[in-house]
Amino acid sequence: MKTSDFNYHLPEKLIANYPIKCRSSSRLLVNSEPVQHLFFKDIIDFFKKGDLLVLNNTSVIPARVFGKKESGGSIEVMLERVLEKNQALVQIRSGRSPKIGSNIILNSIVVKCIGRQDSFFILQFDRSPIDIFNAIGHVPLPPYIKRPDEKLDKDRYATVYEDKTQQGSVAAPTAGLHFDNSLLECIKNKGVNIVTVNLSVGAGTFQPVKSENIEEHDIHSEYLEVTPEVVDMVLQTKKKGKKVFAVGTTATRALETAFMDETTKGYSGFTKLFIYPGYKFKAVDKLITNFHLPQSSLLMLVSAFIGYDNMKQLYKIAVEKEYRFLSYGDAMLLERNEI
Repeated sequence: MKTSDFNYHLPEKLIANYPIKCRSSSRLLVNSEPVQHLFFKDIIDFFKKGDLLVLNNTSVIPARVFGKKESGGSIEVMLERVLEKNQALVQIRSGRSPKIGSNIILNSIVVKCIGRQDSFFILQFDRSPIDIFNAIGHVPLPPYIKRPDEKLDKDRYATVYEDKTQQGSVAAPTAGLHFDNSLLECIKNKGVNIVTVNLSVGAGTFQPVKSENIEEHDIHSEYLEVTPEVVDMVLQTKKKGKKVFAVGTTATRALETAFMDETTKGYSGFTKLFIYPGYKFKAVDKLITNFHLPQSSLLMLVSAFIGYDNMKQLYKIAVEKEYRFLSYGDAMLLERNEI
């Protein structure tokens, strides 16, 4: 398939620049026959006792820092991943790219640009990059949100179940933003088992698929951990004829990576799993997800999950019904296409 096959018209007015007041009051489009238009809190009605809900408990690092080059030009640094020896892989936005060997001043902290890796730069810090980003960084709102981060984003561009002791992300697992503690408690009281995986979402998640043939796309890598206990819970759930609900494409990617090897007892490491139409899902039965950018790898994953024609139809409906799109937008509940 071609990348252009995954294009659709997204009116700018449908891109959500702010979250709604109550997390679970966002809208929910349910892929059923006929399609249902509900509120997210209604999702509880689709769970049954013994089902499994899988959350990505990653936390969000304040990964965007502003500074200047030695020449005086303004620069924006976006953390992608921390490397060894106090080095970090970053995206840089500037009028001109910094020269290798040059210094960058980030709020009086001097760092050195020591190399490149594809479209990313490698910066050398004099101490832990995470400590510096935590001290002076801003909430890393996605590039399609055309405003500076605000105080509310520290709370709302994060899930209520994030685990700050785990390796963090530079983008939120946004499907999880719709859950509040009350809704999670109600789901648990219904007899649903809730477990967590950890996948560190990278800024590469926003990068478009650039190759026209999607099979030639070099997808971004992300670090994840799926424990043996979670694998056992998935297997037991399926054995009992119950459903595995994944919250977001990140939890889906984590689970499917763990189940690539049928003898798996858990997985810890990087994944470059690229899910597009033709992929056979092994772990996830139901997907809770937001509405994604045109021509993105995330949209291709959704298409693989429910079928290409179904994806196109649902997105057409979502635009017509003026659902709110992308990170702070509304949600979908999708059932895996068995064909």
